[in-house]
Amino acid sequence: KHIAGFYGGTGLLFGALLVAMAVAVRLLHGKRPGDIVGVWSWRRLATGAGVWLAICIIAGGVDYLIQPAGFSATASAATATLALWAVPSLIVQTFTEEFIFRGYVTQALLLATRRPMVAAVLSGLAFAALHIPNGWPQAASAAAFGMITALIAMRTAGIAFTFGLHLVNNLFGAVIVVSANDVFRGSPALITQTTPQLMWLDAAVPFVALLAALWISGALRLQAVSPRPS
Repeated sequence: KHIAGFYGGTGLLFGALLVAMAVAVRLLHGKRPGDIVGVWSWRRLATGAGVWLAICIIAGGVDYLIQPAGFSATASAATATLALWAVPSLIVQTFTEEFIFRGYVTQALLLATRRPMVAAVLSGLAFAALHIPNGWPQAASAAAFGMITALIAMRTAGIAFTFGLHLVNNLFGAVIVVSANDVFRGSPALITQTTPQLMWLDAAVPFVALLAALWISGALRLQAVSPRPS
C-alpha cells in the first residue's frame, strides 16, 4: 500500500547491508568486493536474466492454463509508480543477496569443505532459512534456488549469471505478475494471481527450471571456480 516507503526502505536497508558487508570483508579478510563478486560479465548477467524471464513466462502460462479464473488484470496509474520504485530497489536487494549468499557464504563454505555439492546445499539451506516467514512452499523454493544458484556461481566463478536470474525473478513477481500469497501481495502489478492451491506446483516448476539454468550455464562453457585461499 505504501510503495515509496516499502521499496525506498528496502533499497536503503539492503544498500547499507551491502556496504557494511564489503567493509567487513575488507577488514576481516583483506579482500576487495571484486573478490566476492568474482568474474563479472554483462553477457552472463543478460543470459541469466533472459533465461529466467522465459521461465517466468512459461510458469505463469502453465498456472493460467490450469486456473485461468485465478488471474486478473490489476494495472493502474500506480503500476508506473511501482515500477519506478521497484526496479532500483530490487537491483540493490538482489545484488546484495547474491553478494552475501552466492558470493561470500558460498566461497567460505567451499573453502571450508572443498566439496562443491556440500557447499551448495549448506548455502541453499542458509538462504532458505531467511524465507521461512514467507511460508514453507516459498522456503522450499528458496532452498532449491539457493543450492542450484550456488552451483551456478561456482561453475561460472562469479555472481553475474545468478544476479541476472535473481533480479528478473523478483521484478517479475513484484511488477508483472504479483501473487496474492507472497511478500509482494497487494502491489498494483500488471496482473494479480490468486491461486493458493498451486503454491506447491509453483515451488516445483522453478526447481525444474533451475536445473535447466544449471545445464545452460555448463553448456555455455563458463569458467570453473577457483577460490582464493583465506
